[in-house]
Amino acid sequence: MSNKKIFCVPFPKVLFTATSLLAAATLLTPSTSAQAQGDSPNRGVSALLEEVVVVARKREEAAMDVPLSISAYNSDQLDVLKIRDLTNLAVAMPNVALDEVGTTKGIANFSIRGLGINSSIPSIDPTVGVFVDGVYLGMNSGIVFDTFDLASIEVLRGPQGILFGRNVTGGAILLNSKKPTDEFEASVKAAVDAGDDGGPNTYLMGSVSGPLADSLNARLVVYRNDDSGWFENLATGDDFGELEQTMLRPSILWRPSEAVELYLKYEYTDISGDGPPAQSHVSGGGLDGTPVSFDRDSHDFSIDEEGSLENESDLFSAQLDVQVGDHGAITNILAWRDAESISVSDIDAQPVYLFHAPADLQSEQISNELRYNGLHADGKLNLTTGLYYFKNELGYHERRNLLGLFTGSPLLTQDGGGEYEVETIALFLAGDFDINESWTLTAGIRYTEEEKNAQIASLIRNVNSPCNVNEGSCAYDFIDDEKWESWAPKLGAMFHVSDDTRIFGHWARGFRSGGYNLRNTSGDVVNNGPGPFDEEQVDNYELGFKTGFGNGRLTGALFYNEVMDMQREVNLPDPVSGVVQIIKNTADAEITGMELEGVFGITESLLVLASVGWLDWEYAEVTFDLNGDGSVNAADRNLDLPRAAEWTYSLGLNLDLPLGTWGYLTLRGNYAHRDKSAFTDNNLGFIPEQDIVDAGADIYSNSGSWVLSIYGKNITNEVKFGGDTPLPATLGPVPLGGTFSPLSKGRVWGVEALYNF
Repeated sequence: MSNKKIFCVPFPKVLFTATSLLAAATLLTPSTSAQAQGDSPNRGVSALLEEVVVVARKREEAAMDVPLSISAYNSDQLDVLKIRDLTNLAVAMPNVALDEVGTTKGIANFSIRGLGINSSIPSIDPTVGVFVDGVYLGMNSGIVFDTFDLASIEVLRGPQGILFGRNVTGGAILLNSKKPTDEFEASVKAAVDAGDDGGPNTYLMGSVSGPLADSLNARLVVYRNDDSGWFENLATGDDFGELEQTMLRPSILWRPSEAVELYLKYEYTDISGDGPPAQSHVSGGGLDGTPVSFDRDSHDFSIDEEGSLENESDLFSAQLDVQVGDHGAITNILAWRDAESISVSDIDAQPVYLFHAPADLQSEQISNELRYNGLHADGKLNLTTGLYYFKNELGYHERRNLLGLFTGSPLLTQDGGGEYEVETIALFLAGDFDINESWTLTAGIRYTEEEKNAQIASLIRNVNSPCNVNEGSCAYDFIDDEKWESWAPKLGAMFHVSDDTRIFGHWARGFRSGGYNLRNTSGDVVNNGPGPFDEEQVDNYELGFKTGFGNGRLTGALFYNEVMDMQREVNLPDPVSGVVQIIKNTADAEITGMELEGVFGITESLLVLASVGWLDWEYAEVTFDLNGDGSVNAADRNLDLPRAAEWTYSLGLNLDLPLGTWGYLTLRGNYAHRDKSAFTDNNLGFIPEQDIVDAGADIYSNSGSWVLSIYGKNITNEVKFGGDTPLPATLGPVPLGGTFSPLSKGRVWGVEALYNF
């Protein structure tokens, strides 16, 4: 795979230019701008009561009108709730877990309704697809970093096969950026927060938008985050968790006529920092870590390899919209993404040199979606159809440096990884037909053809024989390609009980195509080798409702999922390689659940947010020895499904208080709970119960020009792990035990200032 970028950006010069432009725009701002925005102050309760406009069905419509289970937040609501990355919503929505795996920062391990993964292997397709302005991100790497200047976030539950990209059996997350505006607007936001220990975490971000000519608008977004580290590494006594992130996002919106619109966007991101804060504690199998083992309910850890992360990415997209007649439009979205991540992690989670892992991931993807949406049959039929193409090439290299405690250099090394290519072609057709004023039928189907080819160097085949996949020096011991075809249908209906109440139901099918394991560490390459494993199928049966009342709204759903040929990454401790990760079709499962989510305006100034989710699951059939006892039996079927917490619920209060000529004070507090859940399929690793308390106070000026905030996140200092991988009792001749459990931040206090020009 080529290491060349299509083009490069002289970033320091661009950043200086961007900052200068933002400063110039500030000086040139008309004095009336602040007053114009002040006509409708964006304070807490009023913002949270707003109904969000979503694009979940490839067209703009109110979230309450969409016959899907969806949680959506617009720009104002994201500001009120202080959402800076997707993990801030990790336990905020029913049956949704937006976690970061922690092996390398930025890798998403999202799960919706019990359908998720627990993997940092880049060739594993996520169950939950992430889409940025309609562009599918082909890996789970580089997703959980800070976001800014978003118009909305939409979280769709359940298979979304008929309209969205690839591999969304669990759900889809849509990140929609703000577009250039017809009128001038600009804002600057600064924040600083910190924990009880560690150094400060500072943010500075700004945006400016407006017309360049009669038909040409532009927007520029600049973002900078410097985190000195929330944690303390007990091995050194130093602050740990340093992270620096810089993001630049220019965009242009050109309307040469009333029927044509072209939206061009480029985003550059550069991230660097420490490796994972890995804790070792008693494993689910009862093994203490050696030489240190910490309390699972603490943020303590001690590692000798502080590791590192360097992540750089470019994302370019071009969206062309052309009106066809009075009631139709053709849209084409062309996108290209190039990313590279270089990391080092301390996997033994000990202050001695036992298991360190450098890795290098390079990827390049290109995609194109061409679709038509329009009204037909006198406006009774809303039709969407299109063609989708996706190609992703990646090169992945990993080294395992083992047993370096004796000499300071590893006595044993393993090298491997591979080159991987995915090519997808899909056709989709979906329609909503209004039978009468009360009933709407929904039907759709998607055909997908996906081909994958892999060239893999197994780590177990390159022992003390150093090589590098991305430099072309590793010999491949496995070369294969495979093609999968699938038909993903959907059939449903919505009944309009009244203008404010709707009931909907559907059956929908989704697929995750098969694939290969680029991190092959198993000595049994015949039974547990790189693949291919087969595709996963999910059938979703759902009945839901949406209702609005006075000053609030309530949505809910009952669902039943049948999962066939479930793809799982089975993590097993290994005395030679440290950890063996096998990817297999392990089981068929049944998942039943319930969700309720509501916004309730108690008074004009007091608002309640509430949600509850419940999951029940069972293995219908198991085809792999999940618990490693040597046989497939009832003990395997009785195991918990990973990343499937039984109960999730939340309760939030928001109160607006007038401050006379000053403005408004908003007080807010939120409590969210998620049950304990299994991390590994053998249930020896688990994610502890979560009880997250957030609070804050915001002062909004009457003019709407500024907001001053103080906030606290995870005030009770809950301990949370991205993963909980049991380690072997011994690594070679050396005792090890314990776990590799990357920690997330605990309690954080902060202040923030926002100024709108």
